[in-house]
Amino acid sequence: MNKYIVVNHPEKWEALAENVEIISAQAYLTNPEYSKLKKSRIFNLCKDYSYQSKGYYVSLLAEARGHMAIPTVKNIVDLREPKLVKIVSEEFDDTIQKSLKNIKSTEFTLSIYFGQNVAQKYKELSSMFYRHFQIPFLRVNFIRTNKWNIKSIKAISEAEIPADHKESMYYFASQYFSKKRYDTPRQNIAEYDLAILVQEGDPAPPSNPKAIKRFVELAEKMDFYVEVVTPKDLSRLSAFDALFIRQSTEVNNDAYAFARKAQQEGIALIDYPDAILKCCNKVFMAEALENAGIATPKTVIVHKQNKHQVLEITGLPVVLKSPDSTFSFGVKKAGTEQEYEELVQQMLKKSDLVIAQEFSPSEYDWRIGILDNKPFYACRYYMAKGHWQIYNWDAKVKDDQDGNADCLPIEKVSPKILDLALKSAKLMGKGLYGIDIKEVNKRAMVIEINDNPNIDFGVEDAYYGDQVYIEILSALKNRLKKGEL
Repeated sequence: MNKYIVVNHPEKWEALAENVEIISAQAYLTNPEYSKLKKSRIFNLCKDYSYQSKGYYVSLLAEARGHMAIPTVKNIVDLREPKLVKIVSEEFDDTIQKSLKNIKSTEFTLSIYFGQNVAQKYKELSSMFYRHFQIPFLRVNFIRTNKWNIKSIKAISEAEIPADHKESMYYFASQYFSKKRYDTPRQNIAEYDLAILVQEGDPAPPSNPKAIKRFVELAEKMDFYVEVVTPKDLSRLSAFDALFIRQSTEVNNDAYAFARKAQQEGIALIDYPDAILKCCNKVFMAEALENAGIATPKTVIVHKQNKHQVLEITGLPVVLKSPDSTFSFGVKKAGTEQEYEELVQQMLKKSDLVIAQEFSPSEYDWRIGILDNKPFYACRYYMAKGHWQIYNWDAKVKDDQDGNADCLPIEKVSPKILDLALKSAKLMGKGLYGIDIKEVNKRAMVIEINDNPNIDFGVEDAYYGDQVYIEILSALKNRLKKGEL
């Protein structure tokens, strides 16, 4: 397997190992040569992993390209989630107290380089943190009150490593990169109560109140104890055996924290944190769909270096999408070159990469519901009144915010639509997905892969009725029975 270390400025780095090539983040993100690589492991040592930075996108696109990334995007996001850090502190408490018991001061900093510390006595503690977070350069600050607690955990850059630690870091690196296998955290297996996560005031909830009520009623008939929980119930999640997320999912909101904690604790889950990370970022989606040869409107990943060439590919009008746009939020249409320049400039201030897509107008979008690689409902969503999208959040009348929808039997859907939906869902792995597909001039194209698709009473269940709910609840039950969480 080819191994690459990705950094911001390769010229500032010494060789870390003979069998690993050091390349720049810019090259990995923009050079087509790297997007075509097969069987590659990407060690992301960028100086910054913050959301939508180059470091973030290196791991995101590595996963989209089928490369093995360390750290994964999931690892990066975990590190920024205070609730998850608190949970880690509680789970590792015995090891923390044992390792730090002889320290006399009230504060202590542990620097971890490829899972090791310069002091052998902190080997177990360092290894434990690395196995959990998978971040190559990690700094953990502890504070002691009545006992030792984690004050902060953060990724650090090579520039932040003290000079007297550099020799050790390079030694640890040589050991690390000579390995053939790399540690990943193990997950546990659990059993039978169901939490359904909803959020009051959610601007675009994936299920309306009647649908939630139906989920509860049918789940109880299937021998689940059911409780509708809210974001403030994260600390109680361990009491449940299964979690079904029915609030809007984003990388930076409570839904991800719930999904990640559920996965860490072996709780049966829909939907998975990997699905949230991948589907909530249009950059990942664009790269993954292109690499899989799945038809989409002409799409360009826009960055500062290529922004002036984009319209040559997409033409006008052009649709611009923020990487984490959901339910049509953060999606804009530029009708002129000036509008494009203004919009793309604004968007690139917030993210290093933006999606530009050929405008493909249609009367409706197909939505094919896929659950664990099987289609289980089919809808047509019509455009909002007088608008080019199915949602129009600027509509003055609430009833005009979204278009009409109809639901039909799966066997009435064209095989090319179903095949395209199934092929797209497989890119994301097992789980619940809604695949949005347009037909333009008899050509079917994937517009979106949704990790948390709508299941609304009176819409997605209009043809199959209760069977839509039962399919999802049965999938959770099967995960529990088989231990495939």
